[in-house]
Amino acid sequence: MSMPPEIRKRNTVTRLDEPSTYFNKEEAKRQRRNDSAAQAKEDALKDATTLYVGNLSFYTTEEQIHELFSKCGEIKRLVMGLDRFNKTPCGFCFVEYYTHADALDAMKYVGGTKLDERLIRTDLDPGFKEGRQYGRGPTGGQVRDYYREDYDEGRGGYGGREREQLGYANTD
Repeated sequence: MSMPPEIRKRNTVTRLDEPSTYFNKEEAKRQRRNDSAAQAKEDALKDATTLYVGNLSFYTTEEQIHELFSKCGEIKRLVMGLDRFNKTPCGFCFVEYYTHADALDAMKYVGGTKLDERLIRTDLDPGFKEGRQYGRGPTGGQVRDYYREDYDEGRGGYGGREREQLGYANTD
């Protein structure tokens, strides 16, 4: 005689090839945390009026950036990214508009265009805060430039690690 399924299930050992109850609970917590963090980021960008602009030449001027980005709307503020130690441009900036629509237009129409022979990247940014204008790499510039291994004249030559290995790094 066969047992009813409820009794059969109750009298069996938990399968070992499935995630444990503990794992499932922890995974659910992790997803809730990540969902709320992702939601917070999404909410911060929902009405963002600031753009992060990257992959600029170290020689690109504020005037060039202003001229290009003002075609999409009136610019409220432009902040150049600076090397933390030398206070020289290090290849990125923040462009703040008065409206979210202007920031979106700039991201769509200016992002991916060439400026000083470089394809620029644009991303919505939750907003500029003092201190973010400085590069966060170990040598004062951007992290991505520190790990770059090729020679790029528009971004100061070799990457930071390469300069150190070749003996070109500042020893200040």
